[in-house]
Amino acid sequence: MPELPEVEALTAYLSERLTGRVIAAVLPVAISALKTHDPPVTDLVGRTVGPVVRHGKFLDIEAGGLHLVIHLARAGWLRWQPGLPAAPPRPGPRNPLALRVRLEGPDGDGFDLTEAGSRKGLAVYLVRDPAEVPGVARLGPDPLGPGFGPERFRALLSGERRRIKGVLRDQSVLAGVGNAYSDEVLHAARMSPYKLAADLSEEETDRLYEALGTTLREAVERSRGLAAGELKAEKKVGMRVHGRTGQPCPVCGDTVREVSFADSSLQYCPTCQTGGRPLADRRLSRLLK
Repeated sequence: MPELPEVEALTAYLSERLTGRVIAAVLPVAISALKTHDPPVTDLVGRTVGPVVRHGKFLDIEAGGLHLVIHLARAGWLRWQPGLPAAPPRPGPRNPLALRVRLEGPDGDGFDLTEAGSRKGLAVYLVRDPAEVPGVARLGPDPLGPGFGPERFRALLSGERRRIKGVLRDQSVLAGVGNAYSDEVLHAARMSPYKLAADLSEEETDRLYEALGTTLREAVERSRGLAAGELKAEKKVGMRVHGRTGQPCPVCGDTVREVSFADSSLQYCPTCQTGGRPLADRRLSRLLK
């Protein structure tokens, strides 16, 4: 799933290509991806694109007072197309295309929103105010936003009786951090993903705050200037523990381990994060019985 660094890079990529351009056509293909009906997406036609901004993991493309807000979910992606065909796309069960936006001009350029797989989560909203999107309205502060200091971070964690891994992923607590970067942040902070947030000492909280900012800023810098099609590969290459089960930790050389859940998994280094002790993986334990 694209997280804060990738969506930030997509925001810059689209800003460069969309700002000041006029929308010629908006063509929904997968109707399930379109979460609003008033105003209709055809109202975007003829409007000039203004700012492209990010709200957590949401892309927000403003055009003439309307906002096309996009959440790519787990398997969605945005593909810039230098020359889109004039004929409208045909929907079909094997067609990954969800929405097409074509711009005015001789090149017929624009972008496609696609989604692979059968579990559909890609969401597109057309609203007059981004706060009308429920996922945007509930977002917590942006960890790279102005004014997000250690005091505010401590206040967010105060009284949280949940494991720190889940707190970091909760979009109502922090906007933009998902499964992958929460693994990376916790590894950088040398902290167990199972530690309760409310039990963190002041030193641990400060260490986690520093790891959060450094990890995200470094990922943003690695992604800066990359084309949309290159961002997924860059994210994978930049990971130290996430998605690297069975490989050596780049810090200490211990084997990266995994804990599996119903629809996700986490990766960590026992030496760096849990005092050398493997975390209990109930799914693996059941398989070994």
